[in-house]
Amino acid sequence: MNAEIKTSIILGGIIAVAIIFLVIIFVGLDESVLINQDLGTVKAPNLVGISHYLNTSSEELAKKMKDKVILYDIWTYSCINCIRTLPFITSWDEKYSDQGLLIIGIHSPEFEFEKDPQNVKIAIEKYGITYPVVMDNSMETWKAFENNYWPRKYIADHKGNLRYDHIGEGGYQETEKIIQQLLDERAIAMNIENISKNKLVAIEEFEHTLFRTPELYFGYKFAQNRNQLGSDEGFQPERIVKYNEPKNIQLNKFYPIGNWKNHQDSMELTESKGMIKLSFNAKEVNIVTKNNAQLEIFLDGVPLTKKQAGSDISFGNRIDVSSAGMYNIISSKTSIAHTMEILIDGKGFQAFTFTFG
Repeated sequence: MNAEIKTSIILGGIIAVAIIFLVIIFVGLDESVLINQDLGTVKAPNLVGISHYLNTSSEELAKKMKDKVILYDIWTYSCINCIRTLPFITSWDEKYSDQGLLIIGIHSPEFEFEKDPQNVKIAIEKYGITYPVVMDNSMETWKAFENNYWPRKYIADHKGNLRYDHIGEGGYQETEKIIQQLLDERAIAMNIENISKNKLVAIEEFEHTLFRTPELYFGYKFAQNRNQLGSDEGFQPERIVKYNEPKNIQLNKFYPIGNWKNHQDSMELTESKGMIKLSFNAKEVNIVTKNNAQLEIFLDGVPLTKKQAGSDISFGNRIDVSSAGMYNIISSKTSIAHTMEILIDGKGFQAFTFTFG
């Protein structure tokens, strides 16, 4: 084999590895990641450090868990990846709860406002969650499961053994097949009628943009080492910073304008008016925020159109922030690079993160 051919093969291999590496980076945990389909005799850990029980009580939940196939869903209500899984999970609850499946939502918060039970109650009502939700504010159950991700689903059989472990979105068909399999095993063991192999839940999955903008964090601690704030003033922990209008906008970076206080997990507008500029590549944009404010959205210098508007847009190109959580700003069918401007009216408005799809 001559040197030219060898060189071509080596270069081809390097390029292939690089492409795979980039795909892994950009796909991240939004997509299906099957960790272990049969964990054997590893027992599901106990629910520990629970601060609040929603849709149930401690005593009632303990009774319900006996001899059930249990799907543990570790989530938090402002996480877009978690939110996208909920239609499937609520459908499984409706379909299989009377056949021996118990779903337990383990709400492990990322941000402080997600520790408020009233906020979580509003969220579970919004998303039609009727199964038990336990609030893991101290993250003790999260640690007991040795978890590091939102969302994450574990399924235990009727004996309490963990049999399935799935990180992120996707994998809905294999997850439902595992549910059916474990319910069949339970039926045989308990000498009750087997469930029929029903058709799988038919819900359209969200299709991600491959090379999209990554999640952008406003808090100086959360954004550490991510190089996402484009402003020359940078992060200045626990200080009020006057951020000036940028001369240039870089892709995948955000630019607050006005007076903003830098918090560990967010930025807070300390005057009545402010702005955020952002250059991104995605077909969906969400913002996690709290405190009342009115947001006016412009895309590439013009007001957001109805065709581009996300589900939380009202009054043309506006969003009324009234409760702490995630707001869908943009939802379109195609992904291209855009520059977005958000005009903010509301002193005390806090921005935590942008997420993209």
